[in-house]
Amino acid sequence: MTADNAQPVTLVVLGGGQRGVVYANYAVKHPHLAKVVAVADPREHRRKLFARQHHITPDRLYADWQDVAAVPRFADAVVIGTLDQLHAPMVTAFSKLGYHILCEKPMATSAAECVNMVKDVQAASVERPLIFGIGHVLRYSPYNVAVKAVIDSGALGDIVNIQHMEPVGNQHFAHSFVRGNWSKEDETSFALMTKCCHDLDILSFYLSGRTPVQISSFGSIGLFKPERKPKEAGDATRCLDCPAEKDCVWSAKKIYLDPFLERGRKGWATVAVDGDEVNEETITAALKTGPYGVCVYEAGNDVVDHQVVNIEYEGGVTASMTMSAFSESECGRFTVIQGTRGELRGDMATFTVFDFLSRTSKTFTPKEVVGAAHGGGDDGLSELFVAAVASGDQSKLGVTPDDVLNSHLTVFAAEQARKEKRVVDFGAFKAAALA
Repeated sequence: MTADNAQPVTLVVLGGGQRGVVYANYAVKHPHLAKVVAVADPREHRRKLFARQHHITPDRLYADWQDVAAVPRFADAVVIGTLDQLHAPMVTAFSKLGYHILCEKPMATSAAECVNMVKDVQAASVERPLIFGIGHVLRYSPYNVAVKAVIDSGALGDIVNIQHMEPVGNQHFAHSFVRGNWSKEDETSFALMTKCCHDLDILSFYLSGRTPVQISSFGSIGLFKPERKPKEAGDATRCLDCPAEKDCVWSAKKIYLDPFLERGRKGWATVAVDGDEVNEETITAALKTGPYGVCVYEAGNDVVDHQVVNIEYEGGVTASMTMSAFSESECGRFTVIQGTRGELRGDMATFTVFDFLSRTSKTFTPKEVVGAAHGGGDDGLSELFVAAVASGDQSKLGVTPDDVLNSHLTVFAAEQARKEKRVVDFGAFKAAALA
């Protein structure tokens, strides 16, 4: 891209699923700033979708991302939207080719891979600085930008404590973390990483990158296991065959089929029938044979359904983050930030600041991004990544690769604390990871 921004930043999307589509949509909205010139996805229908949406030529439709890596660089940046376990090898391959990189969160499924990814980006940046962005989209939403502005204004005084809640949503959890792609740790990663790495990152954002000192964590599988299966369900392993389906909160019929039949809502059914037209027949067929029709107590998932993380940061600041499957709200996070001069309470839509001296409250309603995921954070990250690539300025993203690594190591340390039932010294944990 030229210095006067005459040409759009060119992007290769690796992984044409939900996250790839989200980031690619920025190019549809702002064609003078960004253009998707290639896509790699093993599913033909996904490649065809991208070809139509972005006018991609047939020679730039790839079934395998390694085919993209096998040819000389032909675009400015890659957008990595694949499943988690592919992130590390992709970053290694494309950083060596000189591509700027936007990688969906989490970085990778092990601390060692995350460390190596940053080393690869830094090594490749010696000749030409590479922009490296990560899908910690919460920090780029208008809501959180406004919260951070209040914190930085000094209105709250010195931050003393933060309480942050991620209510995943009961249907979302059943779909993604019991029946879906993120249900088994050895196939992806643990729930705190796959679902909440950007929730721990937002704590770092609020605290201007302050480093953790010590971390503890508690959590388990409270419900989704065979011993919690209702006796009334008998030997049924699929919802459509279950005599207790009618009274089951987690019924696949209630999540996928009924919303379509009653309101025409496709929702999660679009994922369940991936590649097929969404109708009563295709949804029913998917529930009879596919993973999304399996009883939640028989799904074989092994990731926790509720967890709390407690962190002490430098200077004695404390914070807690709670994730729970058992909520009406679907990722409608809410936060309390307590300082020496005031308190902030927010719910991702509005927040109120109470001033201890005047005993008055002020409510803030940041710009609403209608229909946008993560409160507009997806668009916010896409915008700043494209701007960073166009200008060659990593600082436009507000984070360095080292910041991204530090945030992920916080998550790994918290999970170690949970599994080992102890308080983890973050400094020692980080030193071991970097060794």
